[in-house]
Amino acid sequence: MTKIAVIVGSLSQKSINRHVANDILKHTPADVEIVPVQIGDLPLYTQDLDAVSIPAYDRVREQLATADAVLIVSPEHNRSTPAAVKNVIDIASRPYGQNSWQGKKVAVVTASPGAYGGINSGLHLRQVLQGVGANVLSAPEVYLSRASLEIDERTAGFLAKFATQFFHWAK
Repeated sequence: MTKIAVIVGSLSQKSINRHVANDILKHTPADVEIVPVQIGDLPLYTQDLDAVSIPAYDRVREQLATADAVLIVSPEHNRSTPAAVKNVIDIASRPYGQNSWQGKKVAVVTASPGAYGGINSGLHLRQVLQGVGANVLSAPEVYLSRASLEIDERTAGFLAKFATQFFHWAK
């Protein structure tokens, strides 16, 4: 069975990105296990903690290390990556020699109510993930502009196509 870790970059329970992630996950094949990765309880990363066992760090490192692929669905904060998403990337790339991202298949989806669909966040995430050695899905790219909690038929069709391609690639 293929295991997919899912990170939603918004900490809000009512976030557009959580809604988009759920819409994508409606298309999960039967032979795929979804592992939600909670990031809201993670202390900010500092190298001082590398030698200490922190349960929240240990949990996400294990979830990401054992996943076959990762789906990140994230908003854009101030034209970049939300701090909570960058924090989980940093945590899972450390301590030195224990990088959970190395060679990991990762897809990035962004959604924003603005006109640009979180493209800056998506591009920054791709850059950081490539920097830590992840195998980032190059296409299809998903930057949903004018996103809302109401997913129209056209967007639902686009997300369904993305889901099919992502799950096939992740296996």
